[in-house]
Amino acid sequence: MIYVCIPSHNQAATLGLLLWKVRQVFQAFPREYQFLVVDDGSTDGTREVLDLYQRALPVTVLRPPAREGHAASLERVLRESVRRTDRPRRDCAITLPPDFAVSPEALPDLVRRLESGADLVVGELNDRGAPWLVRLVRRGAPWLLKPGLTVPGVRDLFSGCLGLRLATLKRCFRDGQALLQTEDWCANAELVARAAVHARQIATVPVAPGRAPAPVEHPRPAALALAMLRAGRQLRIPAPSAPVERTA
Repeated sequence: MIYVCIPSHNQAATLGLLLWKVRQVFQAFPREYQFLVVDDGSTDGTREVLDLYQRALPVTVLRPPAREGHAASLERVLRESVRRTDRPRRDCAITLPPDFAVSPEALPDLVRRLESGADLVVGELNDRGAPWLVRLVRRGAPWLLKPGLTVPGVRDLFSGCLGLRLATLKRCFRDGQALLQTEDWCANAELVARAAVHARQIATVPVAPGRAPAPVEHPRPAALALAMLRAGRQLRIPAPSAPVERTA
């Protein structure tokens, strides 16, 4: 089973189309899959969109009682995938951002690498369409996130597009504590680092941006750089022992 995990807040403009595009991908690349979507306190038409697509697609919607934020939503949906699986060594979770920042066409490459034995597959986004200051800050991440968060060999920690073997993810949750301590883009990077610690094989694949029906929102560069600096000093995540296999 492939659990397509999508944390979402106020994404009515893109979420339905994203679900439908993922469905088309799996029609051409047949695999058993389910959607797990967190609707994190949306105040737009997200509820109505999800109610509509639940009638046609294998969608489970998780709704926390109050707004939790990106990191808690991401962790909630991943914990649900681990709770549901009865074959954690075979099954996997794939995380996708809800705003079409990553094209769903990336899914087959992630799945193939997982089926070939990788425990963690990191989608590295072509960010040429992002503002140049955002691109600059992203490229400075390996220095900004030191010393507490380093994943040598991975060039993009922020895409929000990952493939995770559930046996590996399950080991991340063993202590019963909250997994993610940071927020927003830094939470995406933190998830990569924490999963990498438990992965025996790590791979990267290039992913393209999606054709979003609404503009993709980028963080303010100064705020992103400051968040990285804080995360690098707050966190103490060991560097992974597994090498990273890069896909050109």
